[in-house]
Amino acid sequence: MTETVQPAFDGMPEPETPAARPRSEDYETWIAAVRPAFEAAAATGRTFTTFEIADANRLPDPPRPQAHWGRLMTLLKDEGWIRTVSWACSDRPTAHHSGVRTWRGTRAAQQGRAA
Repeated sequence: MTETVQPAFDGMPEPETPAARPRSEDYETWIAAVRPAFEAAAATGRTFTTFEIADANRLPDPPRPQAHWGRLMTLLKDEGWIRTVSWACSDRPTAHHSGVRTWRGTRAAQQGRAA
């Protein structure tokens, strides 16, 4: 079966294609760039996924995305900024709705006392 492509007519808007996020060259520079967005999310006390914060703030990808996003969340958890809440289906387009952790800022993060 062949796929049919809808032709574009004059005056029709161009379909949006997701822009690729830039990728940082080194881990330390990337941490410095993305950390403030996650600390701000923790301070709100709302539940979030890593991708929600990265996407909403248009954060760059780390040098090794498959390892470094999880390492960032572990670092923030160990420092007392966030805690694990539950699981959700990912909104990341390439994740195919796989299960991901959800996070929430600790009371210390909400009160501005986190490490």
